[in-house]
Amino acid sequence: MSAPIISATGITKSFGDVHALTGVDLEVQAGTVYGLLGPNGAGKTTMVRVLTTLLKPDAGKATVAGYDVVTQAAQLRTTIGLAGQYAAVDEILTGRENLEMVGRLYHLSPGESRDRAEEILERFDLTHAAGRTVKTYSGGMRRRLDLAASLVGRPQVLFLDEPTTGLDPRSRLGLWEFIERLVEGGTTLLLTTQYLEEADRLADRIAVIDKGAVIAEGTSDELKGTIGGDVLELEIADPANLQLAIGAVEGMCCGEATVDELRNIVRVPVETAVGTITDAVRRLDTAGVKLVDIAIHRPTLDDVFLSLTGESVEDALPADDELVTANSRKRSRR
Repeated sequence: MSAPIISATGITKSFGDVHALTGVDLEVQAGTVYGLLGPNGAGKTTMVRVLTTLLKPDAGKATVAGYDVVTQAAQLRTTIGLAGQYAAVDEILTGRENLEMVGRLYHLSPGESRDRAEEILERFDLTHAAGRTVKTYSGGMRRRLDLAASLVGRPQVLFLDEPTTGLDPRSRLGLWEFIERLVEGGTTLLLTTQYLEEADRLADRIAVIDKGAVIAEGTSDELKGTIGGDVLELEIADPANLQLAIGAVEGMCCGEATVDELRNIVRVPVETAVGTITDAVRRLDTAGVKLVDIAIHRPTLDDVFLSLTGESVEDALPADDELVTANSRKRSRR
């Protein structure tokens, strides 16, 4: 196997008392999609900022496309693209002017910048709106323009930090399809997301990150395989009976049961679906536990996250940006 195009070892980063990264190791092969999956506040955005030279790590070493993110930051910036959580485009300029400006920042000539802008506008189906100011664009159009801007310099590695945040389902699906075509063309992509479906569809490998640390890594199927066969899901009528429900079905488990206390749901890994629901209903009835609903399904990435952390990936903590802002405010008041 060739050397990874992204390599990180022991990356740590703190903001005051907040430990955003606590020793992250990553390896990403060229021409693949690598997903960082975790809730808001897990450290995903901080890791992207380190890898794209926007933040210096407190400790550890990272290289992207052969360049050290600290000592060779200037060289590295010419080989990467970044689209953050929110569209970073100038609303006063037109779509075409935004892309031409980015081309000039990449030291392209005026003519090259114009040609590249037209090429990218067509690729993102924005030619019809190229002469309009960005403030007239819809949210989906702004997101496409922001992603287009990240590709003007023909990056070897593209970093997308929660690229579909705020998009409607149709726009999200369209962006997924474009990302897939982009990777087919040879671009390496590191994608952060809190959407399980997004990681499942796009990522060749996934790192599950929580509280600043990678707690599991592998393909989607490998991660799901850690759960076992199927997952029995029980919605309990009385939240006081959650532990009683676990005790009632304990003999059916082929792994550790997990509890979603916010939704009064118990998830139980089982080896087979055959006869499981009937057996579970009988056991719960004997124990005096009333059900709202019962179902069985194949393991999902949410099941993986629950088994690793004891909470759902949607149970969001403060976002990375909020952590940075909060600590900046603390320092400004001192």
